[in-house]
Amino acid sequence: MKYKLLSLTLILLGAIVNAQSVLNAKSPEELRRMRAENVSLNSKGDTIPNADEPMPYGYIDDNDVLWSKVVWEIIDMNEKLNQPYYNSSNGIAYSTLSLFDALKKGIESGEIKEVYDDEFFEHKLTPQEALNSLSRTDTTDWYYEQKEAGVDMSKVQDTGIDRYPVGSDKVKMIKIKGMWYIDRRIGEMRYRILGISMMGPDAQSMGRGFDGADDYVDLFWIWYPDARKVLNRYKVFNSKNASSKVTFDDMLNGRRFNTVIYKASDMMGNRSIDQFIPKDAEAQLEASRKIKEEILQKENEMWNY
Repeated sequence: MKYKLLSLTLILLGAIVNAQSVLNAKSPEELRRMRAENVSLNSKGDTIPNADEPMPYGYIDDNDVLWSKVVWEIIDMNEKLNQPYYNSSNGIAYSTLSLFDALKKGIESGEIKEVYDDEFFEHKLTPQEALNSLSRTDTTDWYYEQKEAGVDMSKVQDTGIDRYPVGSDKVKMIKIKGMWYIDRRIGEMRYRILGISMMGPDAQSMGRGFDGADDYVDLFWIWYPDARKVLNRYKVFNSKNASSKVTFDDMLNGRRFNTVIYKASDMMGNRSIDQFIPKDAEAQLEASRKIKEEILQKENEMWNY
């Protein structure tokens, strides 16, 4: 209860700070600068830094975990409940980013360092490697023909060069990897996000006419605790309340989304559902529901025991 009250207090305080910044800014330029620098105005007109430290996770000893299960889930941002992760706004009253853009900015700034190309976090990527995977540049035959003809191509900016970026508009799926566990000390089922991935088309296949070029792939995987500070800085788009200051970190840790489980740890290893139930979408969804029911049942069994 104390945790919930503290979270609510922080959200309300954030809303007040946001309103003050908009109402007290002397110009739109000053407002944009404060947002970029993550500062607000106090009553004396001085700028003060906005707190962007997320609520710290409590320490969990291995001996206090009575039961656990790792699950992989997909968040479809086409679903209405999940659209706040996709929507963004750049208005004067409030400005928000999509989840993809927030993560990308964190990688660009170097604040997010734990970036990998796989869900088991074995092959680490440099920030530049991660960003390079989000775009492809293709030089056309016309460009080379002009260059061979003696044309100074340095004066013809971007002509003959095709660019294929993976932008926020093309990223419609999120993958999350997390652990459900029963904490012996408090006798409750808890959830902790371990990793997050954005899904979009493979930039290296875009514009080539390949079969399956529009299929979604994992663009990168991020060790979630390393991204919390960045995600706690960016607020979620809320069309009904411009002063809402719920952050991406609040939303994700509070599981404010709808998902489908596509993989879970079991006796056979970390197999995805479509590996043991191929080519049957209805049966795959039923298997996903059964895993959710199993997780809920574990907590009930604990209380009955």
